[in-house]
Amino acid sequence: MTSPDLLNLLPESAIRVNVPAENWREAIRACGEVLAATGAVDPAYIDQMIAVVEELGPYIVIAPGIALAHARPSPAVHRVGFSWIFLEHPVPFGHAENDPVRMVIGLAAPDPQSHVQALATLAELLADEACRAQLLQADTPAEVRRVVRLFAERKACAEASHLSASGGNS
Repeated sequence: MTSPDLLNLLPESAIRVNVPAENWREAIRACGEVLAATGAVDPAYIDQMIAVVEELGPYIVIAPGIALAHARPSPAVHRVGFSWIFLEHPVPFGHAENDPVRMVIGLAAPDPQSHVQALATLAELLADEACRAQLLQADTPAEVRRVVRLFAERKACAEASHLSASGGNS
């Protein structure tokens, strides 16, 4: 495997539930503090994530109720990392269609490539309506990891089934 999978990049220690935040800046700051606590980033990266939204707007709100907070690779990033926080109360980020946000996913990447596979898995996971609904209802870090693990297992089974059906040639 060329990069760590999503589940390996998301230990329970990187997940928080019922996080208080009055606005999007506080939500991103809380998400970034979890990334920093896991050792993936220096605290300077938190300000970089906030600056992205200040400069480019709320494009980070990628689905109803879900934001993907991130910044460009920088010296403040030590390794690929994810953090997921679930806000105590949803907050508006200024997105016309997907506000308010309840789940903020933090992403740190030290370079343009090392996180691509995990990010692709995240996109597939969030595109699955049942998984997305389960995640938005999760009330413990263990429940979040359970949803991610079951999705990864289902995906692996489907890929294995496809390979055996095609005789190993895909």
